[in-house]
Amino acid sequence: MAVNTVELGYRVTLHFALKLTNNQIIDSTFEKKPVNLIVGDGDLPANFEQFILGMHVGERKQFLVPAKDAFGLQSPMNIQNISRDKFNDEQDLSIGMVISFSDMQNKQLPGVIKTIADRYVEVDFNHPLAGKELQFEVEILQIGD
Repeated sequence: MAVNTVELGYRVTLHFALKLTNNQIIDSTFEKKPVNLIVGDGDLPANFEQFILGMHVGERKQFLVPAKDAFGLQSPMNIQNISRDKFNDEQDLSIGMVISFSDMQNKQLPGVIKTIADRYVEVDFNHPLAGKELQFEVEILQIGD
């Protein structure tokens, strides 16, 4: 049964674009295949889902998402100094390089190299979009329960 308003638990087909406030596109489906998801199942971050609730088929909107509601604020606690001897000697480290580390549960965690010193490498484990206000554009193509 087709319905006309986005609600929790409904299957939704949509196009979206995620942009920085300078209009740099981070991700977009507008030139690709649309996304199918069930609202509330976690495919879309909860803070983004709130924007599409109540939208109708054919509706297209833009929303400004504050950094704290997008990917969070930058945390100084997520910047770590790691001993240089923890890195592979053959690895050519450079500032801005993304390296995958294992956390305590052995899950992969990406980190960005911020500085390189003789004894330590400063690594930023904040999400790359943390601290950034984002523009979220959505077009609802189809809604079903």
